Amino acid sequence: MPNPFPSRDALHRHGGDGWVECTFGTADGGEPHRHWGRFGAAGLLLARRDRSGAVSDVVLQHRALWSDQGGTWGVPGGALDAGESAEQGALRETREEAGIDPAAVAVRGTHVLDHGVWRYTTVVAEVAPGAQVVPAATDPESLEVRWARVGELAGLPLMPAFREALPTLLALLDG
Repeated sequence: MPNPFPSRDALHRHGGDGWVECTFGTADGGEPHRHWGRFGAAGLLLARRDRSGAVSDVVLQHRALWSDQGGTWGVPGGALDAGESAEQGALRETREEAGIDPAAVAVRGTHVLDHGVWRYTTVVAEVAPGAQVVPAATDPESLEVRWARVGELAGLPLMPAFREALPTLLALLDG
């Protein structure tokens, strides 16, 4: 049986990798949160439209079981490197994890989850005109990466923060 835990060399490592602990929500008696990404993190919600112009599908990543919140679905993304913008980081991570060329992406906006010492930015985008995007799991951080129909999202085990932000993210595409 293959080892379910990848070697360190199999992953894309950089200076932003590492955990950050924040106290967001602790004033109400909550526990501190641990977040991946010393300089924050970012991911890409990439959408495509049907013939009527409605958003029909989004690229989702089924997270590897060994990863933080493993087994859930979310967007390709990860830790930002020092000096890297959220857009640069999201596009880099999406290339690493889903094999998507940044030239095939047209950015439409961003949504930020701000925990003070740590931020997660979702870059919202569409497939660029004339581009073809065939997502695939291109590193061991994913069980699967694929187009998911918008109508099936409610039935998938989404990462909790992604599930909470999803209506806002989809509204950014329609705005």
